[in-house]
Amino acid sequence: MHISRPARPVLSMRALAAALAMGVAGTAAAGVSYRLDRPSAAPGETVTIEAVYFNEDTARVTWEAPPELVLQWRGQDGQIVRSLAKLRGGTASFSVPVNSFARMAWTAVVPATAHGLQAVSIEGQPAMMALDATGRDSGTLASTPAQGPVVDPNSGQPVPAAVVTAVGASPQGGPSPDASAVPTVQQQTAFDRFRSSISEYKPVYFDIGTRGQTTARFQISAKYRLFSPAGGRQPTWDENFYLAYTQTSLWDLQGDSMPFIDTTFNPSAFWLSDNMWSSASQNWRFGMNTGVEHNSNGKDGADSRSLNDGYIEPRFHYRFDGGSTLTFAPRIKAYFGVADENSDYADYAGHVDWQLRWAQDNGAVVSALYRQGDQKRRTTQLDFAWPLQRTWLNMNGYLHLQYFNGYGETLLGYNQRNESQFRIGLSLVP
Repeated sequence: MHISRPARPVLSMRALAAALAMGVAGTAAAGVSYRLDRPSAAPGETVTIEAVYFNEDTARVTWEAPPELVLQWRGQDGQIVRSLAKLRGGTASFSVPVNSFARMAWTAVVPATAHGLQAVSIEGQPAMMALDATGRDSGTLASTPAQGPVVDPNSGQPVPAAVVTAVGASPQGGPSPDASAVPTVQQQTAFDRFRSSISEYKPVYFDIGTRGQTTARFQISAKYRLFSPAGGRQPTWDENFYLAYTQTSLWDLQGDSMPFIDTTFNPSAFWLSDNMWSSASQNWRFGMNTGVEHNSNGKDGADSRSLNDGYIEPRFHYRFDGGSTLTFAPRIKAYFGVADENSDYADYAGHVDWQLRWAQDNGAVVSALYRQGDQKRRTTQLDFAWPLQRTWLNMNGYLHLQYFNGYGETLLGYNQRNESQFRIGLSLVP
């Protein structure tokens, strides 16, 4: 097969600068985005072209990733070199559910004749990337800090050092492009580091029910990542450790002074990953949450309740073609350090929390919790959430409905059977 050679126009520095500004990434048609794995590489080195295919259609899509890509390397002198990039791993067909994605990668060798800044394109795709192919032993890499004075673009004369210092830069040098693109840990404020490391954990809601007496049940919860992956990459095994805090309260809204009936304080430390394995079709995904947690109601004397447990929670996710996910996550617990006041806690709560959750994309979230203690002591909790942005209110949050029946709605009353209770309220995290 003969492949015609395109014309050899001189590389536009403006176009190349735009490609570099895009973070060496390019976007192609049909929901595929391409990027190079690094900003610079020497001739003869191997680079990786990473791609993400995102399915924005209304049905499952099968995407055939080509085993080879034809690359065009364009230098500043107008020279064009064409080479092949080969698909890594050998898998070429991806079945992608709605609102899901598939990742693939090709490897390519930087041509020996490629020097300086290179515009890299994929034939047949409107994707533009950029690479600094300057040799390692000579020349200036794009990632090398700039040295020299700041000059006026019109006259070419150096700008007074006092002016440069006033804007917070060094008069004679500056950071490299990749170093200035992402703030370093030293540059980030403590609040920035906290904000980027904290995320949702268990549901957050406030519900009110009126059976027997008017009560409110509410819960707050969040987790904190201990180690953050650098540069936005996927976390490694040792970067999946978290601390979390959950607090659940039952509030008497009808009694004198409206006292809190009980509050459970639940700190925990655990390892969590929801992407340990995924099927080739991207439908099935397996994850794991394992760690230790403490539960206490913070009281003393006869009303004191506390216990610890170590747990393992395998997570099985199935992605439906219509844009929803079903998750089955049984939490298997072993208790230790149980207080004398609630030494028979396992007889009522059992050793397994059977958890099932179905969540639509931007839609309904339905979850179920079931516990089986000794002597037919059963506990069931059902939750339903609907986004308020899809109602006439058009506001953040979710309409939340909760049904509870069984033992242990509070830690204080772990051995008391509660009447079936329906509550309604607002959920921030379903």
